[in-house]
Amino acid sequence: MTTSSNGHLTVNIAAGHHDNDDTNNAPPPPDNNNNDQHVNDDDDEELIDPDDPFDITQTKNASHESLRRWRQAALVLNASRRFRYTLDFKGEEEKQQKKSLIRAHAQVIRAALLFRLAGERELVISPEATPPHQTSLGDYGVGLEELASMSKDQNISALQQLGGVKGLSNLLKSNPDKGISGDDDDLLKRKNAFGTNTYPRKKGRSFWRFLWEAWQDLTLIILIIAAAVSLVLGIKTEGLEEGWYDGGSIAFAVLLVIVVTAVSDYRQSLQFQNLNAEKQNIQLEIIRSGRTIKISIFDIVVGDVIPLKIGDQVPADGVLIIGHSLAIDESSMTGESKIVHKDHKAPFFMSGCKVADGVGVMLVTGVGINTEWGLLMASISEDTGEETPLQVRLNGVATFIGIVGLSVAVLVLAVLLGRYFSGHTNDLDGNPEFVAGRTAISHAVDDVIKIFTIAVTIVVVAVPEGLPLAVTLTLAYSMRKMMADKALVRRLSACETMGSATTICSDKTGTLTLNQMTVVEAYVGRNNLNPPDDSSKFHPEALSLINESIAQNSTGNVFVSKDGGAVEVSGSPTEKAILSWAVKLGMNFDLTRSSSTVLHVFPFNSEKKRGGVALKLADSGVHIHWKGAAEIVLGACNQYLDSNGHLQSIEEQKAFFKEAIDDMAARSLRCVAIAYRSYELDQIPSNEEDLNQWSLPEDELVLLAIVGIKDPCRPSVKDAVRICTEAGVKVRMVTGDNLQTAKAIALECGILASNEDAVEPNIIEGKVFRELSEQEREQIAKKITVMGRSSPNDKLLLVQALRKGGDVVAVTGDGTNDAPALHEADIGLSMGIQGTEVAKESSDIIILDDNFASVVKVVRWGRSVYANIQKFIQFQLTVNVAALVINVVAAISSGDVPLNAVQLLWVNLIMDTLGALALATEPPTDHLMHRSPVGRREPLITNIMWRNLIVQALYQITVLLVLNFAGESILPKQDTRAHGFQVKNTLIFNAFVMCQVFNEFNARKPDEMNVFRGVTKNRLFMGIIGVTFILQIIIIEFLGKFASTVRLHWSLWLASILIGLVSWPLAIAGKLIPVPKTPLSRYFTKPLRRLRRSHALKRKDSSTARVVSLKYSRATLFPPTPSEGRSKNNHDRHALVGAKKDSNHNGDERLCVLRGLCLRLPTSQDRYILIFGRVSIPNVVCDLAIVPPSGWPQRTSCPRCFIPRSEGSKSKYNLTQEKVANFERLLKEEKYGSHKIELAMETLPTSALNVKAELKEKGSPTLKS
Repeated sequence: MTTSSNGHLTVNIAAGHHDNDDTNNAPPPPDNNNNDQHVNDDDDEELIDPDDPFDITQTKNASHESLRRWRQAALVLNASRRFRYTLDFKGEEEKQQKKSLIRAHAQVIRAALLFRLAGERELVISPEATPPHQTSLGDYGVGLEELASMSKDQNISALQQLGGVKGLSNLLKSNPDKGISGDDDDLLKRKNAFGTNTYPRKKGRSFWRFLWEAWQDLTLIILIIAAAVSLVLGIKTEGLEEGWYDGGSIAFAVLLVIVVTAVSDYRQSLQFQNLNAEKQNIQLEIIRSGRTIKISIFDIVVGDVIPLKIGDQVPADGVLIIGHSLAIDESSMTGESKIVHKDHKAPFFMSGCKVADGVGVMLVTGVGINTEWGLLMASISEDTGEETPLQVRLNGVATFIGIVGLSVAVLVLAVLLGRYFSGHTNDLDGNPEFVAGRTAISHAVDDVIKIFTIAVTIVVVAVPEGLPLAVTLTLAYSMRKMMADKALVRRLSACETMGSATTICSDKTGTLTLNQMTVVEAYVGRNNLNPPDDSSKFHPEALSLINESIAQNSTGNVFVSKDGGAVEVSGSPTEKAILSWAVKLGMNFDLTRSSSTVLHVFPFNSEKKRGGVALKLADSGVHIHWKGAAEIVLGACNQYLDSNGHLQSIEEQKAFFKEAIDDMAARSLRCVAIAYRSYELDQIPSNEEDLNQWSLPEDELVLLAIVGIKDPCRPSVKDAVRICTEAGVKVRMVTGDNLQTAKAIALECGILASNEDAVEPNIIEGKVFRELSEQEREQIAKKITVMGRSSPNDKLLLVQALRKGGDVVAVTGDGTNDAPALHEADIGLSMGIQGTEVAKESSDIIILDDNFASVVKVVRWGRSVYANIQKFIQFQLTVNVAALVINVVAAISSGDVPLNAVQLLWVNLIMDTLGALALATEPPTDHLMHRSPVGRREPLITNIMWRNLIVQALYQITVLLVLNFAGESILPKQDTRAHGFQVKNTLIFNAFVMCQVFNEFNARKPDEMNVFRGVTKNRLFMGIIGVTFILQIIIIEFLGKFASTVRLHWSLWLASILIGLVSWPLAIAGKLIPVPKTPLSRYFTKPLRRLRRSHALKRKDSSTARVVSLKYSRATLFPPTPSEGRSKNNHDRHALVGAKKDSNHNGDERLCVLRGLCLRLPTSQDRYILIFGRVSIPNVVCDLAIVPPSGWPQRTSCPRCFIPRSEGSKSKYNLTQEKVANFERLLKEEKYGSHKIELAMETLPTSALNVKAELKEKGSPTLKS
């Protein structure tokens, strides 16, 4: 920023060239809130049920209603703990209420401002207005309250009274050109006078809060009550010395579980707090002492001068110093989507808003709590959390296991009580424990409490509250470790979704390349300059115009220290490269900028791929400069400046220049052209409003130079691309660069294997792709490897086409216009260095070093999250099954259980807390990248896990039940039968725990033979194993009274360890057993889903669905057959996207395979597909529908369906009136009906026929010839 010779303040900002591959510098298109989440794994699609509360795979932007639904469906013992890290509905409502109040205030201010402007249209705050005399307010001429009041009320009159922007900056001891000095004393004074750019945040939960929440578990409360009653009765009957053991042991065990749980949860909370603080620490550029530097948003002070560009977040309240086409999105504060243009009639900025378009410079007037944004953020908690797909699915698993466990507990309770009161429960001497009329009431109550305690403890073990929380644990661990791998996770669900990614659409610049750009070649006229920095080869006039264009048409800056030291160049990498080149040619940056005045700026545009600036020269002449993609700027030129400084017609030389561009592009150089034209000052609007709407002329340009910029590939990219390919993840390059440049870089990076692959449709231009029809884009999308000269909208279209084709898509982006693609993608990855704040807020993960290798690390972590959860599930289910079966069998057969309440609580502690810590924190391994991506609907419990689980559980059940029933004869005889009984039960407990300790090693590697690989690298795992072992020794040897155990001889310890040790060779042997390809979980889930469907239909008995009419009388009706899918009994995956072309039939027809019948019609705009079967259309689930053959309204509304198992016939049926009658008869014969559906069909153009049938969901009807 400089002051021109006429005394007017000018700004050194212009339409610079940005480095976003997609050139993302225009306002983003409106967000369509397309929340659909495409299904990737076909094999489980028949398990989808719209009534399934645990199926919200659209968790990215899932509706609150669906989240409430699955919470209500879950079996939860401690809701405050289970849903701690998920969305707080009450908090979210309070947050929205507070936002609405602040927005209402902002709207009132805006209304008042508009009213004032209507009456004072000539009131313009000029930057150089003279301030009135001010009384001193401390070290500054204006006070905190006055600034806050002016900013919040957007009071232009108050700003005018302070002398306008120029006067205000003087009062704040700031300089509009150079900013504040920024020394420590100055910063301290400003912070003391005006506050810091922070706000008091709501404190996180204290440890005591976590302790209190752990107490809320219903089963633990019941156990505490039972312990208290047992304690009172025990002391009363046996005295204090002996009577407190039973009740006291249970109470102590419960307290131990609560404390350990609270400590674990508190540690997770601290990790999340640190990560959230990191998310909010935005880095931005400011001007201090004339230098552009980067600082944290928290270090901004009043008086700072801040450049703004498209995509930036306004970091504080402020006023406009100067701007060009500057538009602000204030919807975050006002709630209005309308873009607000900023000029000297509307100069106020509100903190927290986004720059939607243009460039400008602001003076900070309010920070932190003294802004509306600060007040809003201080009054609400942003950490409302979210539900991840794994959490939702694990709640379904936990609920299913919990129901089974609850049923078992009730069964055990009933059996034990029945045996006890019938006299079939004997004491150690063989006498009945209860004899009617003889047993004391207090003794009977105590025995009943013990029985009740055992049943409740079974529920504690059986209901895996820690299962969904294990997701949080592994995500917290993964997020912390990913920070070290230069990835900041903004959405928890992105961690696990990344494990399912099948394709990555990556930018080129800065992601695949180093973003260290240098001009290595240039064409000035027909002269090829290599190296390009010899100024003697330039004609003075050409050099002057090139310097003028580079200096003024740039968002960068050049700083030369007063002592003539090193030159500092700032700006985007492309700007820095071109500015550095001009400096080498001898450009005096400050002098060049001060020699002309910026009249108007056309910011770099993602669609036109060029930016321009209009300059007023000292002689009142006007130059318009353009800079951008070489072939596009060249197309707008009709002349060029030759080496002698003479203008020449370009028509005959265009082929030469195009060849030069292609040659540089083929050598992976980014080609940028510089051009200008003269213009008349009287043709430029003099009115500021008209000037803002004026478009720069972009024809009849004179080509000044074409430069080739080298941006080398990152050294690690080729290996990263190879790793992705081996992992089944397709890497695609989507860049705004020339297609030849993109091809060269793709070959260098390994994205294209060879030149033979560099043909259409593998490589394609964005323009060609966008001009295809939607169906053509879907067909060609999977083949595309490189897309050049693409716009952000082309990237969005590619993402949509890939997702429709079944891919789980990850997308990188750094510009504002990338926001829709980042939002649409399954995983949005923004760049931390070059990315705008708008892009970052639309993304799920921020890549802090802009490196593609870091993206690959995120894929590894995503797969690790899923794998670790599966390890924990396998381990926990093994414990659950073994403990439940052992206790149930023992209770039914003998009336006693070998594992008592205290012992089960200790086992629960091993499972939920220590087990989760040990297994959920396993680091990722290279083995994970040798697998295919995790299917989005792949069963959580795979067949491999079922095999491992069954093998280990059967072994434990067999061995421990043998010990339970034959232990007294197998074990050495003891002094008394009672002692022998205690030794046997202690051995069972000890062997059971040892089995879990050794099985924890097996759980680390469910599908590998070597379960010890990398175990020594996981110190936490080894530490937990050691702690578990030591605590087990303490319990057995020193806490006998507490745990109802006795000390074991070393031989029995050895026996316990050997029993556990057998699980290792058993695991190896078990892995030799082949597993079926069909997921076993399908056989368990089908009956439950059918039950839910029938229940849902009963609720909808009274509903009637009316559908649209069917035009034309001739159609084909047939039952779907196995040949029309991939294989018998499998559904057709293409049905998921609405319809597919049927290769088995002639003609251009589209087929949608459903569970039931369908009509197939020739594709035309006025024909429809009639579907009989379970269909989901937007907001409605019905059994009959007619839809356009062109596709479904949304992907989420496609049929939930599969091919029937019955051997269908390929016979076709013409739909005539007679056939409709037969159809009605058939439906009635099949007795489909308690669910009434009315179908209105026009079988002829002039007549209609109503078919009414009562339908009942029982299977697929088949037509008979």
